[in-house]
Amino acid sequence: MADKIRLLILDVDGVLTDGRIIISEKGVETKEFNAKDGLGIKMLMKAGIEVSIVSSRLSKALEYRAKDLGIGDIYLGVDDKGLLCQKMMHKKGLTRNQVCCIGDDLPDIAMFKQVDLPVAVADAAEEVREAAKYVTRKRGGHGAVREICELILKAQGKWLQTPTT
Repeated sequence: MADKIRLLILDVDGVLTDGRIIISEKGVETKEFNAKDGLGIKMLMKAGIEVSIVSSRLSKALEYRAKDLGIGDIYLGVDDKGLLCQKMMHKKGLTRNQVCCIGDDLPDIAMFKQVDLPVAVADAAEEVREAAKYVTRKRGGHGAVREICELILKAQGKWLQTPTT
């Protein structure tokens, strides 16, 4: 299945991060991102596979991280992730077997129903793990995204052919 993937859709809190939301006494939100996940994302994009971010929350920290990684498709404040997933696939001319979604909590199940390769991180909610076709060994924010990037690149014979700095 991973050999056909052309688009990876990522949830944020609990997938790209460990799910903690840190807010300072001044109301400034910060997030911690995994550098290995970031390299995996860059390698995937260098290999010609698109990456999109979908979150039900708004976050300046996420916007900055996405820009740093070169991700242009960022959808924040999304109420219906399934509908957005359908629209993205239609806009890009992709079929369900060409899209992989990674999630960790109940709102992500709507995305899972739109694709053939739904992925739950190891510490996802039980219902999300049950709805997934693949569950990572790594937890969200601790290399789960990198694990899937490697899986896709290896399935397509592109692993280590797309090193990036």
